[in-house]
Formats: sequence, structure tokens, C-alpha cells
Amino acid sequence: MDFLLELLKLIIPAGAVLYGMYLVVVSFLSKEREKLLVDLKSESTQVVLPIRLQAAERLCLLLERISPTQLLRRANPSQLSAEELHLQLLSDIREEFNHNASQQVYFTQDTWNAVKVAVEEVSSLIHLSRQSVEADASGLDLAKVIFSHAFDRTTDPIQIALGKVKAEVSLYF
Repeated sequence: MDFLLELLKLIIPAGAVLYGMYLVVVSFLSKEREKLLVDLKSESTQVVLPIRLQAAERLCLLLERISPTQLLRRANPSQLSAEELHLQLLSDIREEFNHNASQQVYFTQDTWNAVKVAVEEVSSLIHLSRQSVEADASGLDLAKVIFSHAFDRTTDPIQIALGKVKAEVSLYF
């Protein structure tokens, strides 16, 4: 019995010391793991943040370039028929969108959907305007109708999409 009591006197403190060491080691490893994760996130942010900002700039540029005003400025409607202008504007929109489609990986689905809606709304506005003019109308006639329809809209999907892009960028800062 004395032997068992002496053995317990040694085992219990040794067990308590081992348990304490276990807690210290687990705590240390946990803190080191957290530190490594923070360092990894920091490095990732340093690499990804500039790319995301560049993607945001490209989306903003896309949205600005597909605005009816900018499209018509670049198209020179006085030298085209309404049908030629209609096709050129739609081609410009499609080209701009396809050129920037890869930027969607840097944004939430909600923001990208807003950009797609803006593109679709501008295309729809151009189609609607084309249907509002005579078949043999000039490009200037179509341009006037496009401006008229653009100013009559109660909401501007381009501004909504720009707002979403800017809001998402503001999350990074």
C-alpha cells in the first residue's frame, strides 16, 4: 500500500505537469497557425488587391463606354444610316462586354449581374430606339431617339452597376 501511495505521489504531479505542457504546446501551435494564416492573407492581399482594383477600373470603363452618350460619340452617326448605326452600336457593346467578361471572377455574383443587366438594358434601349424610327431613317434620327429614350428612363442601370462596383471596391479599404 505504501508503494502505491508513493507511486501516486509521483504520477499525479507528473501527470499535472504533462497536462500543463500539453496545454502550452497546443496554445503555442494554435497561435503560430493563426499567425501563419494572417501572414498568408496579408501576402495574398498584396497580390490580389491590385488585380481587383484593376478589374474594377476595367468594369467602370466598360460601363462608361457602353453608355448611350459615349457610344454615339464614337460612332459618328451623321455618316451612317439608322440600320448601320444600330448594328455598329450593338457590335460595340458586345465587343466591350466580351473584352471584359473575365473581370467577373473578381466580383460577387450580385455585382456582375448588375453589370450584365446594364449591358442588356443599353442593348434593349438601342433595339427599342431602332424600332421607333423609319426603315430608311438616318443615323442622326436614330441617335436623337436613343438620346430621348435614354433621358426618359427613370432608373439608369449603368449608374446602378457603377454603384455596385464602387461599393464592392470600398470593402477592400
